[in-house]
Amino acid sequence: MFYFIVITLLTLCGPVVADTILNGDLTQGGIVFGETKPGFEITLDGKPIRVSSEGYFLLGFSRDAKTDSELIIRDLEGSTQKRNLKIKQRKFKIQRIDGLPKKFVSPPSHILSRIREENKKIKKVRLFDRDEVFFRSGFIMPAEGRISGVYGSQRILNGQPRQPHFGIDIAAPSGAKVVAPADGIVVLAEADLYFSGGTVILDHGHGLTSAFLHLKKILVKKGDLVVQSDVLGLVGSTGRSTGPHLDWRVNLFQKRIDPALLVSKKK
Repeated sequence: MFYFIVITLLTLCGPVVADTILNGDLTQGGIVFGETKPGFEITLDGKPIRVSSEGYFLLGFSRDAKTDSELIIRDLEGSTQKRNLKIKQRKFKIQRIDGLPKKFVSPPSHILSRIREENKKIKKVRLFDRDEVFFRSGFIMPAEGRISGVYGSQRILNGQPRQPHFGIDIAAPSGAKVVAPADGIVVLAEADLYFSGGTVILDHGHGLTSAFLHLKKILVKKGDLVVQSDVLGLVGSTGRSTGPHLDWRVNLFQKRIDPALLVSKKK
C-alpha cells in the first residue's frame, strides 16, 4: 500500500514551524522518502537519520520490522515533535525448490573462507553513508522480464529451510541489458563472487544501495558515476544460479528493502 503523510510540527506556543513530508510505504520491507526543513534533525527508533542540506532523508523498515516505530523531529530551536508510525505487517510466500545439486544447498567446507571474505567486502560498501541524494532521480526496473521470485519469500531447498529471499528475480534471456534503476556511483564490480557471480552494487546516497547479481558481463567499474538507464551489464546465470535471471536487491545500510516498492514512487 502507498502512503502519503504530512506531519505538521507545532511549537508549545502554537505556530507552525515546519512541514515534514513522508512519501513511501510504511510496511515491512518498505522505504520512505522524507523531506523536512534544512537543519532539522531526525531520529527513528533512537537512531539518527542523515538529513541532506536541502532537507531530504530516508527511512527504511526491514522484512521483520515491528508494528510501531517512533519518529522524532528536532527543529533549529531544539523543540521536538514525536510521531508513532504504524508499520504494516506482511505475509510472505513459501517457495520450495527440490532436486537441486548439493552445492546449491550447502557450499563445500573448503569454500567457506572465500564466502566470509566476499561477505565482508559486500557489508563494507553497504555501510557507506554518502551525502549525495542520487535517489532523488526516482527508480525504474533494471531489466525487462517476468518476476520469477519475490522479496521476503522463504525458500526451502531440498527440504532445508533457508534465509528469506531479499530481492526480486527478473527472468530474462542471457545477454539482456541490465540498466541503472536510479542515479548512483558504482561501489562494487566483481565478476566472480561465489553466491552471486557477476555482481554490481550502486550507491544511491544516504546508505541506499542496489545490488545486481548473476551478471554474465559487467560493463562498469568501481568509481563510475551512472545515471538512470545507463547499462551496467548483461543478464547471466553466474554464481549459485539455476538459469538466466537478474536478482535485484536493495539495502538501506543493513536493512533489506523490497525493490518492487521503489519502482512506482515519485520523489
